[in-house]
Amino acid sequence: MRLMGLDVGSKTVGIAESDPLGWTAQGIEIIPINEDEEVFGLDRVAELMKGRQIAGFVVGLPKNMNNTEGPRVEAARHYGAMLEEKFALPVDYQDERLTTVQAHRMLVEEADVSRRKQKKVIDELAASLILQNYLDRKGKLTARL
Repeated sequence: MRLMGLDVGSKTVGIAESDPLGWTAQGIEIIPINEDEEVFGLDRVAELMKGRQIAGFVVGLPKNMNNTEGPRVEAARHYGAMLEEKFALPVDYQDERLTTVQAHRMLVEEADVSRRKQKKVIDELAASLILQNYLDRKGKLTARL
């Protein structure tokens, strides 16, 4: 059984998955969305779930640095509710403060990836970091969700 991690933005959703034992997270894909037109990419999430034995979702919560919640947290919780309704699987949330900054730093300082290429992978990497932080915080997969 695996978990799927999601970094929900206003234009894209980064997707990651755990290994079957719940030790590591790997990026899968970035799904384009359009909140204004209510296009959320849930059909693509369903396609990505096929054959992966997904047991639940971890959605990143982009809290403010002072731990308050703004409109993007509300949007992330709304997306989580849509996942729960569509797939009847549990959804948990992970504080994602600084994961995009961490992902950017990894791509620039450690991998020397150009800015153009960063845009193509940053949300996927952020989803991996969200899920990995969750896995590290929660321990083995059997103790979660």
